[in-house]
Amino acid sequence: MKSVFCLLAAVAGLSAQTASLDFLNHNRPVLDAHNCYPYDGQWADRIDRALKTGFPISIEQDIAWAVDPASGKGRPVVTHTPQTTGREPTLRDHFFERVRPIVEKALADNDRARWPLIVLHFDFKSLDPQLLRAVWEELGEFQSWITTAPQTSEPGQLGPFDPKPLLVITESADAQEEVFFKGIPKDARLRVFGSAHTAPLAAKSPAERAHLAATAPPEQLLTERPTNYRRWWNNSWAEVEEGGQAKAGPWTPAAAARLQALVDHAHRLGFWIRFYTLDGFAPGAGLGWGEGYGVNFVATDQYEDLAAVMKENHLR
Repeated sequence: MKSVFCLLAAVAGLSAQTASLDFLNHNRPVLDAHNCYPYDGQWADRIDRALKTGFPISIEQDIAWAVDPASGKGRPVVTHTPQTTGREPTLRDHFFERVRPIVEKALADNDRARWPLIVLHFDFKSLDPQLLRAVWEELGEFQSWITTAPQTSEPGQLGPFDPKPLLVITESADAQEEVFFKGIPKDARLRVFGSAHTAPLAAKSPAERAHLAATAPPEQLLTERPTNYRRWWNNSWAEVEEGGQAKAGPWTPAAAARLQALVDHAHRLGFWIRFYTLDGFAPGAGLGWGEGYGVNFVATDQYEDLAAVMKENHLR
């Protein structure tokens, strides 16, 4: 198995950040539990395994719209595909009710210096406005648990976080920004924070695109500054090593310099940065996760292994 986790030593020593970035785990890496939900009813213990690794923890939930066969009503569910049957676990039951005891205890303890304990990371399988609005409303039911920020007069003016045990993030689609930011009532607080756009590469072929992704200056990949809504930058490992995690070779000084340059650029602008997905299981040992998957968020399918390495390196 490739010793991919040794890369955390590089992550641990990355450059000094602004105070706003310290809000997330005092600017240390956070384990991001990738695809943390069942597939077709199998591996239903993923969220429990992730939570047992300790805090803070980021938990990715892929979300789609499904109609309950019994009631005929639609609701957000956690699923690996946009095609749903109505038998998928709901976002409410799979995530919110599962973390309720943890969040309620954290609120009672009021140890705000440790918040957020859990980052809820949405990967939407559908951008149907009906789904996005339903998720916005559901977040409103749990707003007392959720880190929020006030609206500001200009998008580039970042409102301060009001810390709570949960922080909710989503990805870069403009359709999400329309519902979660531009379309919210004027007196509503931001409940979810999106990622930056990565600039498109003028590549003529997939091979050229793969080469450019791993070699283009970071300033070409990320050209915008944070907004009150867009606070982080999401990257595959293909931006570090050509071809991504599945084709990664031995860790080299050149790869370390590339990682450092990407992180430094993101942090200079004021973004958190995430890389996905760092795995090291042998072929056939993925327990349902894809074997081709491929810092602030370090995404992996191997929750316990990465947690152990982070603890050994005093990162948790």
